[in-house]
Amino acid sequence: MTGMERILTTASHREPDRVPLLLFPTLHGARELGLTIENYFSKAEHVVQGQLRMLERYGHDCVNGYFHVALEAEAWGGCTIFREDGPPNAGPPPLTADAIATLEPPRIGDQPGLRRVLEAQQALRRAVGDAVPVLGAVISPFSLPVLQLGFERYLDLIFDRPELMQRLMEVNAAFCVQWANAQVAAGAHAVSYIDPLASPLMIDPALYRRFGAPVAKKVIAAIAAPSAVHLASGPCLAVLEDLVDTGAVMVGAGEEDLATVKDACRGRITVVGNLNGIRMRSWDEAATLAAVRGAIDAAGCGGGFILSDQHGEIPWQVPETTLTVIADAVREYGRYPLPGGRG
Repeated sequence: MTGMERILTTASHREPDRVPLLLFPTLHGARELGLTIENYFSKAEHVVQGQLRMLERYGHDCVNGYFHVALEAEAWGGCTIFREDGPPNAGPPPLTADAIATLEPPRIGDQPGLRRVLEAQQALRRAVGDAVPVLGAVISPFSLPVLQLGFERYLDLIFDRPELMQRLMEVNAAFCVQWANAQVAAGAHAVSYIDPLASPLMIDPALYRRFGAPVAKKVIAAIAAPSAVHLASGPCLAVLEDLVDTGAVMVGAGEEDLATVKDACRGRITVVGNLNGIRMRSWDEAATLAAVRGAIDAAGCGGGFILSDQHGEIPWQVPETTLTVIADAVREYGRYPLPGGRG
């Protein structure tokens, strides 16, 4: 099977030839090309070369056409802070609550950083066709204000100025749909809807249900491609019914019992997860094999499961040898039928 066939089969809750693997070594392409992280993300062709080299090296089931979340902060007037050994971070929040009343979504074509992403997705789609998915991503309208306003000012908005909160959700939703569909038009087969604030570790589920869930359902319905809702390491079980109701076809599992998540999702939504990228930095071969086997045992049976890290971005400090062991272990241990009906 091709990577695309493998993922489509498991997403239909049937067993493909093996468990699909989505590797997200977003930063490791810089190392492949001998570039700094800042230089790597400065040109679309660098990201394209890095993604294609890693696809050849690991033989996983996707290419990632999304650069980093700080580019979305840039679109609203923010900046990006680069570091040598980690992901780019957004700089100071560019907006104030008082600006929301007259705020309009930025135009995608006016943003150099977003245009680079689209250029990369176009080139990746030309290179891989439909053999493996080209993946895009957007930050949810509910989580984006953490970058726009800062967490403290955002919480003040939620609790004290609900009318401005609703206005910001409307503006952000318009941007999110525009940005997601621009990626689909460029070549992305699917879009990850990144919503870490939906996790009950971040905010009361009642507030998510009031503000985040309605806008998620609206935006995901308007995206012209399948969507995966991802809480960026956050546990999903406490809000799983809300996440299923968004219309997403996949959900990212965080630091939680994977077998329990799979049982709750079985036949309804595909589970993506949940290798711990932070711990992965110090795994030896035995620990890596144990983690891969444990995840497949917990969730692999019957399809509806894709092995990945739990955050959607593998840390720079994870060595390539560990990623190779993960990829080899999936090909060996994740072949269907799984012995003993595991997972």
